[in-house]
Amino acid sequence: MCSIAGEVSFKYDLKEKIEVYKKMNELLAPRGPDDEGIYIRRDVALLHRRLAVIDVEKGKQPMSAVYNENKYTIAYNGEIYNTEEVRNTLKENGFTFATSSDTEVVLKSFIHFGTECVRHLNGIFAFAVWNEKKKELFLARDRIGVKPLFYGETDGGIVFASEIKAMLAHPSFPPVIDDNSIAEIMLTGPGRTSGYGVFKNVFELPPATCAVFNEYGLRAHKYWFLEAKEHTESLRTTIEHTRFLVTDSIKRQLVSDVPLATFLSGGLDSSLISSVANSYYKKQGRTLTTYSVDYKDNDKNFKKSKFQPNSDSEFVGIMFDYLGGDNRRIIIDTDELVPALFDAVRARDLPGMADVDASMLLLCKAAAKDSTVVLSGECADEVFGGYPWYRDKTIREQAGFPWAQSTDYRYSFLNEEYKKKVCPREYVEQRYNKTLKSVKKLPADSQTESRMREMMRLNTDWFMQTLLDRKDRMSMFSGLEVRVPFCDYRLVEYLYNVPWEFKDYNHYEKGLLRKAVEGLLPERILWRKKSPYPKTHNPNYLKAVSEKLQAIIDEGTSPMFEFLDKSALQNLINHDNPTTWYGQLMARPQTIAYFLQIDYWLKHYNIEIE
Repeated sequence: MCSIAGEVSFKYDLKEKIEVYKKMNELLAPRGPDDEGIYIRRDVALLHRRLAVIDVEKGKQPMSAVYNENKYTIAYNGEIYNTEEVRNTLKENGFTFATSSDTEVVLKSFIHFGTECVRHLNGIFAFAVWNEKKKELFLARDRIGVKPLFYGETDGGIVFASEIKAMLAHPSFPPVIDDNSIAEIMLTGPGRTSGYGVFKNVFELPPATCAVFNEYGLRAHKYWFLEAKEHTESLRTTIEHTRFLVTDSIKRQLVSDVPLATFLSGGLDSSLISSVANSYYKKQGRTLTTYSVDYKDNDKNFKKSKFQPNSDSEFVGIMFDYLGGDNRRIIIDTDELVPALFDAVRARDLPGMADVDASMLLLCKAAAKDSTVVLSGECADEVFGGYPWYRDKTIREQAGFPWAQSTDYRYSFLNEEYKKKVCPREYVEQRYNKTLKSVKKLPADSQTESRMREMMRLNTDWFMQTLLDRKDRMSMFSGLEVRVPFCDYRLVEYLYNVPWEFKDYNHYEKGLLRKAVEGLLPERILWRKKSPYPKTHNPNYLKAVSEKLQAIIDEGTSPMFEFLDKSALQNLINHDNPTTWYGQLMARPQTIAYFLQIDYWLKHYNIEIE
């Protein structure tokens, strides 16, 4: 797992920009602490930072190959889970291999299949290939969007990078935001419109998209869609098929030449991954390491709610006993959590999910001391329909993003000048409606099935992307690779067409998944009611973030006051408003922390507001 960046220019000699490229690569160093490489010619520069996972000795990048008197060079970030199948196909077509790395497989897949290579790859990836003869750059991103890739066009060229910070280090992309940027931060944040990089002239290559850049410009197209198909399998066969896809995805992602562990919350998803991985390791005579996060004094301060009916600690203990082996608890206190809010901004390059980001960053930092790769349970709720908004008919039938029914509340924080510039409902509804229009359905779909297809797309295209952004940036900030087995595109494709009555087996959240994995988990874990990612309930945290925001208000010169209303922020500090900012994850303490992140973001990146 690594980072990539680069530039193509048909007007300027890129060899003269070597210092720019060194700076871009330096900023991406946390993603790839093991090695670095720069491939530079007059018209192309490819940059790479490497976190060595497979073929540690020979997988150096950028990597080149000559075929039919043409040279191809790749900068690649990712892991391919069907590497051996693709390698064997290529061998049958006359290709030979000098390494066991998946990088060489991806490069030679491009040489053989051309732009169709992405259809043959099962994995998480973002990569760039330079075709020397054609003077053409190929860019691609995985189907689900696990690995990031940003870009921007220049005068006669293009610049790309794994993270926005590297884009901002290039002189063509100064840190500037405009009215749309502010609308994004305030009305959809910490979510982000697909393809939008928030900073002016910075864009994101969307998931399941590849692009070609040459002297005629940039041409991009989606190579994968969630297609609506009739589901012809019985319930019993569906359960068996689901069990195979889930366990096969987990096992494929256990391949690593470096220490691998799992995250364990005591919930269904992470416990299942840990259980399958643990069984796999035991057969090899190895011990699985798991990491669990908790907060100091959460046992004293935890408050039961509709969305969080119980804390994780008891269930983590059950799994510790079940797994045996090396299970580690990471305990976070407020004095660690608050500073990490700002580390999280530097990791994400944007305001994020407040302490939900910060705690993940601290967990990843702890795990990275002894592990290089971790498997995590993200995205099961999106594809199996586990969130409350899937199951509550009232919420489900409301228009708008179900995790952010707070547009008016968000808008209330803007000052009078910016309220005149932003049409909040129009901004949000345009994005919501655009997503719905792209949803593939069958003529025979019932009203419920039709809405459930919409809900799955809303979740995979929006809420899940926010979580994947969080997981990638917080982990790679410490040079830790996190894999997400529930994002296997085969599983997502399959579940898109499984009827809701099957997913809702026994009218239980993620009932299909629970039934499919019977026997792999203790019963109390298998049927535990869903609980979201843990957050601190310590009153000291609310006190700490409130004091910091109060100091910013009192000082009065923060650049965020160009668009935010001080009195609205003061009211947030003084009064306990039950309105959440972003799903069940961002209540009042996290909303206060989000504004702290906005303030820090503007200052740290020295952002100009147009």
